[in-house]
Amino acid sequence: MTTAETGRLGECAVVEFLRKKGYSIRARNWRRGRYELDIVALYLNTLHIVEVKTRHRGSLTPPEAAATRRKFRALTRAALSYIRMTGWNGEVEFDVAAVEMEDDGTVRIDWIERAWEYNW
Repeated sequence: MTTAETGRLGECAVVEFLRKKGYSIRARNWRRGRYELDIVALYLNTLHIVEVKTRHRGSLTPPEAAATRRKFRALTRAALSYIRMTGWNGEVEFDVAAVEMEDDGTVRIDWIERAWEYNW
């Protein structure tokens, strides 16, 4: 399985996870120029920018280790672009979904709400 395939499976699992929790999915793999957001979801009048990090169980680093400050800066720029494009005028949170995949295809999702704080 390629890294891209692993990532897609992780994102699909997170979308299902969020829907079950009552989130409305606004966008998946949103792109504009060089900007990209994995998942944009709405829950209780808050827009959630969700970064999905997927790894196979037993990888050298856990998936959440890939959610770095550098990544947050890129997400912030992408989120600002998304907000301008859509005209969103409410609360925004940055969350991380750390996904570990087992060999049998089952997944474990660690949901990290407000993984990063940003003062607009």
